[in-house]
Amino acid sequence: MLDSQLLRKDLSQVISRLARRGFVFDESTYNKLESERKQLQIKTESLQADRNKLSKEVGRIKGSGGDASAIVEDVGRLAEEFKSTNSELILVQSKLESFFLNLPNLPMDDVPLGLDEGGNQELRKWGVAPEMGFSPKDHVELGGASGELDLEAATRLSGARFSILKGRIAKLHRALGQFMIDVHTEEHGYVEIQVPLLVSEETMTGTGQLPKFKEDLFMVGDQNFYLIPTAEVPVTNIGRKTIFEEKHLPLKFACLSSCFRSEAGSYGKDTRGLIRQHQFEKVELVQFVRAAESIQGLNELTSHAETILRRLELPYRVVELCTGDLGFSAAKTFDLEVWMPGQNCYREISSCSNFLDFQARRIGARVKSSVDGKKALIHTINGSGLAVGRTLIAVMENYQQEDGRIRIPTVLQDYFSGDTHL
Repeated sequence: MLDSQLLRKDLSQVISRLARRGFVFDESTYNKLESERKQLQIKTESLQADRNKLSKEVGRIKGSGGDASAIVEDVGRLAEEFKSTNSELILVQSKLESFFLNLPNLPMDDVPLGLDEGGNQELRKWGVAPEMGFSPKDHVELGGASGELDLEAATRLSGARFSILKGRIAKLHRALGQFMIDVHTEEHGYVEIQVPLLVSEETMTGTGQLPKFKEDLFMVGDQNFYLIPTAEVPVTNIGRKTIFEEKHLPLKFACLSSCFRSEAGSYGKDTRGLIRQHQFEKVELVQFVRAAESIQGLNELTSHAETILRRLELPYRVVELCTGDLGFSAAKTFDLEVWMPGQNCYREISSCSNFLDFQARRIGARVKSSVDGKKALIHTINGSGLAVGRTLIAVMENYQQEDGRIRIPTVLQDYFSGDTHL
């Protein structure tokens, strides 16, 4: 959530910065609500002051043995007027809060300017696409040939965009998740965490999934529970209404979890295979940091995600998203895109973002200075380290052999008792 004081002090700056990401700020609605809020707040404060003043007068008169009945009536009238006006104020404040909840984060000044993904900028590449000497197959063909990727059975069970993994491909998927979480916890200093897969509306709102992306979420019955679209949601909300001691920062959490997305906004897009599923597994990295360490934290987290790709020897590139392609809550984002030979292109496998204090303001997460004891909003950073299903696709396609077998990456061979091929 944006700082309401910033809008009150420099609305033109906010409008200009939001315009950089293609967001049209509804200035007339904001001005109307803000004007009503000011008037009602002034009126309630005036009524409260008058009531307090008369109440003291009643006490003084009664204390001296006088008749204060007329003033008591005035106090009662003021109390009723205050109650009515305060109810109006609460309603307007609620409308303003809803207005603020639908405002995206401000992009950082150095984010590339652009309208859509065409404005994204490639920062660097690592690795070289494998020379296979044969026409590479995609993961659907590879998994279908072995019978260990069964999309038809999954469709019979649950419908489109679900999958069943079997045998050694299922084991490879499990080994990838285990490898990722091991590296992040044993080498990168993250604390492994397991979280609920069902969360409340308040929790979803805290990280920015609600109200903006309600159609992309799975709601469970009438119990106001939502299946998490990413572990970012519950892990970040660990900081809800919490004041952290500065000496304990940064806090770093890694979570391997199932994720669930309806993909309502991507109808007809990436429907083949495992690319865009309703249910998938992902390792999420989350950091709580001081504002001064925010940029450093994003660069560090991005490098941690890159480490997984390098250990797996998968070619990839790092792309900085432009203003028009930023996620709703993000102020700056680096995407990692892995090379997929079967599709002859790079595909996103991780998105690493700095949210500054945007999420912290929504959840009330603050840090207490060890110097003067003052409290400030914390900064949050997160990213995939990595999406397990997409990493599985990348391994299958990059390590495929002409006879259809799949070579096991060296760093995963211990999970297969030293075997070199699936």
